[in-house]
Amino acid sequence: MRSTPSPEAAPAMTPAASLVFTTLLSNGPITRAETARRTRLSPAAITKAVRPLMELGYLVEGVDEGARPAVGRPASLVWVDAGRALFIGIKVTGDEIIAVLADLCCRVRIPRHVRLKGRDPEKVLPAITALVQELLTEADGFGVPVRGLGIAISGDVDRADGVVRYSPFLEWRDVPLAEIVGTATGLPVTVDNDVRALTVAEHWFGAGVGLSNFALVTVGAGIGCGLVVHGRVVSGAHGVAGEIGHLSLDPLGPLCHCGNRGCVEAIAADPAILRGMREATGKNVTAAAEALDLAHSGDPGVRQVYARAGEAIGKAIGSLVNLLGPERVIISGEGLAAYDLFAEGIRDAFAASAFGTASQCDVMTRPLPFEQWARGAAATAIQSFIGSDTYEE
Repeated sequence: MRSTPSPEAAPAMTPAASLVFTTLLSNGPITRAETARRTRLSPAAITKAVRPLMELGYLVEGVDEGARPAVGRPASLVWVDAGRALFIGIKVTGDEIIAVLADLCCRVRIPRHVRLKGRDPEKVLPAITALVQELLTEADGFGVPVRGLGIAISGDVDRADGVVRYSPFLEWRDVPLAEIVGTATGLPVTVDNDVRALTVAEHWFGAGVGLSNFALVTVGAGIGCGLVVHGRVVSGAHGVAGEIGHLSLDPLGPLCHCGNRGCVEAIAADPAILRGMREATGKNVTAAAEALDLAHSGDPGVRQVYARAGEAIGKAIGSLVNLLGPERVIISGEGLAAYDLFAEGIRDAFAASAFGTASQCDVMTRPLPFEQWARGAAATAIQSFIGSDTYEE
């Protein structure tokens, strides 16, 4: 018997209940009073929001014996029951599918990796379906149903319609992914841009917890950016807000796959670095690890390729900070393996680009393997399940 949703598929969520639930998801266990303070809801509104969720078993309230006050009763805390439901998250790269089975608190219970035999939808979609069925079988052992599936794909993704408009690394155009996979698996499917999905996870569980305004910049096969503004993940009116990888820094620079010249991605993403390595060395450098080894060998021309990449990323972050004023910028992605080579370029270019007090923005690095990106996909499925309106156009 497969762990597909039963008729009681999701709690009925009012905006207040959704806000309370996501607050407890990120910060629980906490008291009702602390929940009211964080959400700015009245005690009566908190009670109204949590009661049905407790009756359905999604929230639990109990005494924290370890935090007994000096006088009076022990503090009563509320938290999300992580084991009440399961979710599947999938991240698709150009080479593999990474999947996780996660609980309601988005803790990874089972990870899976499958190499792709091709990038066209005819090869990728059956592989996704087979991997989901495998995880559904694994989920049977937990005794609770899988309530949703999230899929994270690079590129221009229409979350509302579940359509991949354009994914340059997969070379997909207008693929109705949510409809196809939903029909094949019987699960509610949420499809989103991979960096935006990772931003949701960082907002709820990572370096963005407690921040109302931050940005996540990813470096690697592409240059991506997820934005949180006033506590909401921003997708923009056209779904592509935060595309700093296609900020043109040099109109006479290298041609980008988007058709423009001098984009950050055309200077600092892995393909651009590999191209620069081939030009600097005359060698047929085809892998990021190979380029990294060459750079660490000390060749000044080779290191200059990374320095230029760091400068481009630093300028882009400076522009981002000037425009939006985030409290923090988190740099992540597989490209962090080379961070020692472009860190100085990022710092110097950011300092030169950031205007006035914008330079005080906290810029930090946070390595996140692809399993965490799949976890981000699971987080978007949890979002859909609880009706969390944390996206903003």
